[in-house]
This record gives sequence, C-alpha cells and structure tokens, in this order.
Amino acid sequence: MATEKVSLSLEEELLAEARAVVGIRGLSGYVNRALSHQLQRDRVAALLVELDSEFGPVDSRVIEEVRRAWPAPAGTIEKRRIA
Repeated sequence: MATEKVSLSLEEELLAEARAVVGIRGLSGYVNRALSHQLQRDRVAALLVELDSEFGPVDSRVIEEVRRAWPAPAGTIEKRRIA
C-alpha cells in the first residue's frame, strides 16, 4: 500500500507514551493503526445515526434485556449507558 509522509502536531505526553510502547521506529505504524481504528469507529457511529433516523432509537427495555443477558466481563468498568 502506498504511503505519504505528513507532518503532525501531537500532545507531548501522548507522543512520549507511544514511543515508550513502540519505540521510535514503530511510531508510524502505531499511528497508522490508531487512525484506522478511529475511522472504523466513526463509520460505525455514522451507521448507528443512520439506523436511528430510519428506524428510531432502540427501546430502552430491549437495551436493558440485552445488558442482563450479556453482562460486562468481570473486572471491567461499565461503559457509559446507551439511550
């Protein structure tokens, strides 16, 4: 896949932490994967907005039923509530 060199301004603390994890040579790949993941999340969010527009929001009773049937793994912090 083709690549393009760009200049970015990043928060110093984030950059230092990323470099500590991947080293200086692995930074481009790390940022590339992070950007890819964020774009995927953005596409899913846009799809959810589109589905809400077309079909309306999911009934809160259905959301609670799913939460009871599929609890969060032990030791995790519950994410913000949907609805």
